[in-house]
This record gives sequence, structure tokens and C-alpha cells, in this order.
Amino acid sequence: MRYYETTSKGIRCLLCRHYCNLSEGQSGICGVNKNENGRLKNLVYGKVAALNIDPIEKKPLYHFLPGSRALSIGTVGCNLQCPFCQNWQISQTGDLSFSKQVTPRQVVDAALRNSCRTIAYTYNEPAVFYPFARDTALLAKNEGIKNIFVTNGMESPEIIEDMEGIIDAFNVDLKSFNPSYYKKMLKGNLNGVLDTLKRLRQGNFWIEVTTLVVPGENDSTDELNNIAAFIAGELGNTTPWHISAFYPHYKMREKSPTSMGALARAYDAGIKHGLKYIYKGNVAEQGITSCPECHQPLIIRNGYRIVKNVLPDGRCPYCNTKIDGVWN
Repeated sequence: MRYYETTSKGIRCLLCRHYCNLSEGQSGICGVNKNENGRLKNLVYGKVAALNIDPIEKKPLYHFLPGSRALSIGTVGCNLQCPFCQNWQISQTGDLSFSKQVTPRQVVDAALRNSCRTIAYTYNEPAVFYPFARDTALLAKNEGIKNIFVTNGMESPEIIEDMEGIIDAFNVDLKSFNPSYYKKMLKGNLNGVLDTLKRLRQGNFWIEVTTLVVPGENDSTDELNNIAAFIAGELGNTTPWHISAFYPHYKMREKSPTSMGALARAYDAGIKHGLKYIYKGNVAEQGITSCPECHQPLIIRNGYRIVKNVLPDGRCPYCNTKIDGVWN
């Protein structure tokens, strides 16, 4: 696809909802997409700053090929400025000096060598390196490897449309339900993220949602209820919701960690609005997928390790209820 359009003043980037208007030589908010000779140049194409093999549960995805391995890649650059970012060393810089040059073919071959069933585009916002992710994902599909976006949800509608048949699953951060917080604190757009989530639900994608519960920022009962209500009402009550504990990091080193009480309030909000699959993250608690009908535990996780899985075909073996997800 074409990732930009020409304007009277230069070009308009189409990779994310900022739609940066770039004059000659100018880079966008992400710092890694630049107007060069009247065309959009992706400065991080093939320049991988992080590459690891992870359990898919670490993304986190709990209802998508559980127990499998994901080859995870990321570059530098991001289109948000979250003060709590755990990968700020790469997301909040444009320094390419510690990046390694790789081709899409090399990424796919690495996934094959390591028996990874998926490639996860993660660590920083993958929309900013979508040209590279897309080329890699197309090769991966030909090899039977699925593709995952771990994203802040700021993709443009144009990119979301293009992802059909290329990207299989998403974990989307819904960081708040406060438009002002998104704009002032994160330099993003809540309405854009909500629209992305609704578009993904309408498409042929598997979706899970993550909310990092930050003390004093997005942990009020009202806001947690608003997030849960949106997920249940717009995405469906079988959409997994990961509520994760915050720990002091980056520009929020003086803030206290998330209390178990705050996570409990988030969990209660999810239950109140009928969500069937709610998982607490970044805490010493088992992640259990239970049947919503007979309530038997089907998958039990200790951290990112699965210790029990009686759900190989997506149906509860006790009552035959279909459990939403991609299981094989």
C-alpha cells in the first residue's frame, strides 16, 4: 500500500492517527518516518532494536495459541509519550546506533528455526514500523506463521483496512477513558483508540485488551467501570481484559505501585459489566481461564508458564461450552 499522500506543503503520513503533515526533510511525531525527496521514508525499516523469543502469554495473549512461542521484534520510535513506558530506552528515542539490520526473510527464518508459531511486532509501537512489519508478516503467512500486533491503538483506518488477512491478533492498550489524560499525558487521542478497537472488532482479527492501572491516574472506580462497559458493549463480553499492575518506571519513579485493592476494583468492574475473561497482570497470581458456564478451570498459568491446559480444541471438556479464542 501507499503510506503517505502528497499535499501542497509536502506529504501527509498515513501510518497513524496523528496524520503528520511533513515538509521536505521533516520527521513525524514518532521521529522515524520522514519526508525525503517528497516521499515517506521509514527510517527504521529493517533496523531491529529488540529481538527475543517469548511465550505468547507475555504479550499478553491468553486466548491465542496458548503455550506457543512468539518471535518478538521492535524498533526505536513511538507515536505516544507515555511517562510510564517500560521500553522507553527504545520507544522514546530515534537513536539507531544499537539497532541491527535484518531483512524480513531473516526474521521469518529465525521464527522457523526456533519453532515460533507467531511473530509479534511489539516493544515499541509497531504502527511506526508498519512497512517493515507488513513485508515480514506477508512472508510469515506463506510459511504458516501468524502475526501479532501489540499496540497502543493509534493505527490509522487506512492501515487497519490494509491489515486484513495479514495481521491475525492484537493486544491493544486502552490506557484510560479520559480524553484529557490521553491528550495531555500521553500525547494521544482516546477517541482514535476507541475507533481502532471497534474497527478491529468488525474485522477478522482476534483482540485482547490491556489496561495498566496507574495509581491516581486511571484507577478511579468510575473510570474502570467506563473501560469495562466499553469493552463489553462495543467489543463483546468474551473479549479478554488484562488489568496490569503499575510499577515505578521511567518518568514515574516516585509514584507508588498499584495496590491489590485497585486491581480488585478493576476486576469487580469487569464482573459488573459481564466480562467473562479478566486477568490480573504483573502480580503473583495465577492466570486462570475458567469456563463461563460450569466455572471449571481450563487453563492454569503460573506467570507465563502453563501448568494445565484441557482446552486443545476450544471447547470445555466438562460441559462442551465453546470458549472464544484461537486455539490451534
